[in-house]
Amino acid sequence: MTGSDASTAHPGAGAPAHPAPFTADDYRARMDRAVRDAVGAGLAGVLVAPGPDMVWLTGYRPPADTERLTLLVLTPDAEPVLVVPKLEAPDAEKAVGAPALTLRDWTDGVDPYGVTAPALAPNGRYGISDNTWALHLIGLQDALPGTSYAPLTNALPMLRAVKDAREVERLAAAGAAADATYEEIKKVPFAGRRETEVAADLAGLLRGFGHSQVDFTVVGSGPNGANPHHEAGTRVIENGDMVVLDFGGLCEGYGSDTSRTVHVGEPTEEERRVHELVHAAQRAACEAVRPGIACQDVDRVARAVITDAGYGEHFIHRTGHGIGVTTHEPPYMVEGEELPLVPGMCFSVEPGIYLPGRFGVRIEDIVTVTETGGRRLNTTERELAVVG
Repeated sequence: MTGSDASTAHPGAGAPAHPAPFTADDYRARMDRAVRDAVGAGLAGVLVAPGPDMVWLTGYRPPADTERLTLLVLTPDAEPVLVVPKLEAPDAEKAVGAPALTLRDWTDGVDPYGVTAPALAPNGRYGISDNTWALHLIGLQDALPGTSYAPLTNALPMLRAVKDAREVERLAAAGAAADATYEEIKKVPFAGRRETEVAADLAGLLRGFGHSQVDFTVVGSGPNGANPHHEAGTRVIENGDMVVLDFGGLCEGYGSDTSRTVHVGEPTEEERRVHELVHAAQRAACEAVRPGIACQDVDRVARAVITDAGYGEHFIHRTGHGIGVTTHEPPYMVEGEELPLVPGMCFSVEPGIYLPGRFGVRIEDIVTVTETGGRRLNTTERELAVVG
């Protein structure tokens, strides 16, 4: 099956129903929560540049690469303010969260930092989104020398980490679309085709099952599977190869990310043993998920299984990452991350073993924390699948 065939073989088949859209009240509640969290962290407010934080807080998606200052200002003593270039104000006014915003526009030739300054306390300390341009941060500091800033990941690590029920619904829909993609990709030929061809099939299937954006389609065959972030290349997949598949993107505005490892033809006893070990580590880590344990404990559980079996040096990455309006975001399941799990957190659990020059194995599900434990948002079989 070619990439174009894969994109049209089952158009929409198995795709989840569209969740109800977010409302202005939803966005207002998020902005109010951000202010409360900021006050609790001893901050004067939150400053948000174009990017995932702004999309999550307002529903507005301005051009991320513009050099013109666009900045959401959230403080406890004023209504939310969106500083926006005048030529982009009409689009900002159409955002779902716009009714809660006071737009403060500026035109080319005017100092945008002078326009922003009245909305800030002269000596305030603000959380500011990680992706803010240095140009704008320095401009704010020049306009208000008494202010100071902390990246939101450090200042408010839980800002987007805890999802509400409607967000979890979208993540589940994205997971279902990725699962449907996996079920179909197992049916395509692997042997004799290049990794890039199978990656094109994955991308076409993700779009066919409702993804608006495909972020990655890892196809690591044979020795390439020992590189966790291998980009699909021109290597021809051979009979006897282990193949790591890792794919995802955005569906209904929320991320999918799943990994399964398949084998072309019958695997060896060693290959089955290594795969089952990763499966056991992934299962143990998922079963360990519950409110109150630290993020690092999820990593420790998975790592212990692999280390005890003698493969610890070959598990070379963290066990997981958060997911939401982006496919990688806090919280991180990694040693040293002591944040406790709370209901609504959503993250990957993806241990792996990578044997240089030989093969790799990774199994990944998205898990959400419930009141009593964890719920997997991916449900496809995790056993080693044999493909042709």
